[in-house]
Amino acid sequence: MPSPLKILSVVGARPNFMKIAPFAHAIERHNADDSQERDIEHVLLHTGQHYDAAMSQSFFESLSIPPPDVNLEIGSGSHAEQIGRTMVAFESYVRENRPDWIVVVGDVNATCACAMVAAKERIRLAHIEAGLRSFDLSMPEEINRIVTDRLSTLLLTPDALADENLRKEGADAARIRCVGNVMIDTLEANREAASALDTGDILSASRLAENAGDAPSLDNGFCLMTLHRPSNVDSQETLTSLVRCLIDDVAADLPLLWTIHPRTRERLEAFGLWAEICECPRIELLNPLGYREMLKLNMHAALMLTDSGGLQEECCVVGTPCLTLRFNTERPVTLSEHGGLCRLVGNDPERIRPAFEEMHGQDRRPHSLPHSDGHAAERVVQAIIEADGLPSPY
Repeated sequence: MPSPLKILSVVGARPNFMKIAPFAHAIERHNADDSQERDIEHVLLHTGQHYDAAMSQSFFESLSIPPPDVNLEIGSGSHAEQIGRTMVAFESYVRENRPDWIVVVGDVNATCACAMVAAKERIRLAHIEAGLRSFDLSMPEEINRIVTDRLSTLLLTPDALADENLRKEGADAARIRCVGNVMIDTLEANREAASALDTGDILSASRLAENAGDAPSLDNGFCLMTLHRPSNVDSQETLTSLVRCLIDDVAADLPLLWTIHPRTRERLEAFGLWAEICECPRIELLNPLGYREMLKLNMHAALMLTDSGGLQEECCVVGTPCLTLRFNTERPVTLSEHGGLCRLVGNDPERIRPAFEEMHGQDRRPHSLPHSDGHAAERVVQAIIEADGLPSPY
């Protein structure tokens, strides 16, 4: 029997955990299949870009991901600091261990850093979620996506729109494989367990003590919200106008469950908005939730407001109308013009108000994203096996 195919996969931040989980499970199934000609030796490396140990551990446990074999413990810092420190540490590990493939996911700093090391060390690189483009170079994530795709041996895309982006950039068609959305693999694997959770228990366990009074009644529906991007929370003027819109327009109509990202809380406190939010009886502030808890709330929300790309996709699959609090998205397949349930409204209350009034009464309407049938990770594994003879582009 030939020697195992050595795959080193990288996670760097919380969204990566949800994307790598189905890939790790697909490798386990591959190795358990006696008909396979070659086993896979899989090493999971966590760069530690997302350094909140408790939050990271909760995700590994809830998604049944084995603990990472390696943790580089990079920690926080600017874009350049994180990429630089990751490259130094990752290069050292790769030179000592020499995998056959490096697999990166998404668009975080760790993805870009490890892609550059793969290129320097002449190791074949596979990028899960290749081809996504917002066409906004002010976003660090867009730069990470472009650099990673340019350096990848194998471009594993979620849909035809991503394929087209890569072709327009001159990518060799032989390197492109449309495998579908691994995030939806995770959703489908956790849908039943999430459905069994009790909404009241979730709120009781995650409610912030700073909330004034009793929790609002959710009997007639509720909105669910996440907000974390610098473009929405780092400007006092922008965040203040958003808070006013949430209090005066959104929460006045439907109770709002807001999971507070640490960055967002810091800005709300710095701008003198925290007390006002806490005192609004129609807004329920929640600590960051586990994956299944967030999925449960999304499955029952009347409307989602978010600047998260992953949640846009999940809203489409579970049928939740979504106001995307961004002016562009790298996931256009989720937008209404492509059959999805999301609408771009940015952070301008003048756009948010009418869209909220129009969408919050819509019926839930699950929408199947292309090639997202819960088996994308299996296609990823097969694509890597079939491409093992594909030469490196370096």
